[in-house]
Amino acid sequence: MGEFDGKVALVTGASRGLGTAMAVGLAEAGADIILVARGDLTAAKKAVETTGRKAWTFNADQASRVSMDKLAAALGGELPFPDILVNNGGTIKRGAFADFTQADWDEVMEVNLGSIFRFSQAVVRGWLAQKRRGKIIHTASMLSFQGGIRVVSYTAAKSGLAGLTRAMANELASQGINVNAIAPGYMETDNTTALRADAARHRQITERIPAGRWGQPHDLAGAAIYLSSAASDYVSGHVLVVDGGWLSR
Repeated sequence: MGEFDGKVALVTGASRGLGTAMAVGLAEAGADIILVARGDLTAAKKAVETTGRKAWTFNADQASRVSMDKLAAALGGELPFPDILVNNGGTIKRGAFADFTQADWDEVMEVNLGSIFRFSQAVVRGWLAQKRRGKIIHTASMLSFQGGIRVVSYTAAKSGLAGLTRAMANELASQGINVNAIAPGYMETDNTTALRADAARHRQITERIPAGRWGQPHDLAGAAIYLSSAASDYVSGHVLVVDGGWLSR
């Protein structure tokens, strides 16, 4: 108890869904929160402040390198420098492989992988310069392990993110920086709206989940708290699956 007092967590993709849930969970554990998203952060800010913790907001679009560079430049000035980084922001485009456009490929790869590499690098450079420890959590996916259907760029990016997690961990663990990832299963979020709207597909997925239900955003809060805490100081390069047993089936 009290471990997170005085610590700041930065959460991207924090305007709704998984990002808001992890941000609120970390706030309930005692951290102050920097909320980042390209959308409206009003509700997320209120939810964090309801826990009694401080909240800062910053609008940034992970598809834009200029936008993310502005976020990085704000750290330590307009925004406090975080102790915990949760790279949750992401996007998905669906389409048949043969018809998938270069533009959709490029956007998904930039948001889900490229921007995460560059922003993590900026944060890590700050920690190393200040000789500080830190925790990084990437939001991976079941498609870090599986191929999926009609989501070629998302699968490629999330598979790459699992590899980036391990590569970063190999270099940074000895310097007091833990890098891990959380791989959510089928969650009730905006990204799965199309799947849930397909009655047959929704039924097939639910029947295969041993827990018998889709995940809720708050199901990730405990994993985020654990990977941000001292309890996980000897956990490095791990992708923690939170999927109701989907991969075990």
